[in-house]
Amino acid sequence: MGHGGDIIQELTTDHREVEELFGRIEALPMGDERRKEYADEAVIELVRHSVAEEQYLYPAVRDFLPDGDEIADKELEDHAGAERTMKELEGRDADDPEFDRLIGELMQEIREHIRDEEDNLFPRLRQAATGEQLDKLGDKARMAKKAAPTRPHPSAPDTPPANKILGPGVGMVDRVRDALTGRTKKY
Repeated sequence: MGHGGDIIQELTTDHREVEELFGRIEALPMGDERRKEYADEAVIELVRHSVAEEQYLYPAVRDFLPDGDEIADKELEDHAGAERTMKELEGRDADDPEFDRLIGELMQEIREHIRDEEDNLFPRLRQAATGEQLDKLGDKARMAKKAAPTRPHPSAPDTPPANKILGPGVGMVDRVRDALTGRTKKY
């Protein structure tokens, strides 16, 4: 499954890509430096994915579902927890004893989040919104991911309009930082 299509297809593709990275991490022995490389790649993808959800998916959930505010608030809470875990993981090498605990915690948080979205949220949204609405949201989500940060920023705003205003600037700073440190050379 490639990128494109409506917002549900786009985000589901992201889920598969992150799960593939998690599988690569799990297949390597503890302490292997490639685990850190795959973890960095997963964090980049998760942060970009989260930005798209926070800017477009959750506002749509609030608009289209009768209990949308409650659902969106829970999803944002899940994101905040995962973002804190990613921030803790950020400075750790694969041979750091905390690395394995944190990557395990992150994988569990993300897998639960994915399961909940795909089993509950996405089917409900598909019934409540039109195909055209979902397609437009997919286009917007792809654009948001291109300008999104690549590192976790737990204290950054996670709801519009502040996240839409500040996100691209933070994303540019992250990409410069990644280029200077060589973090993205492998991806």
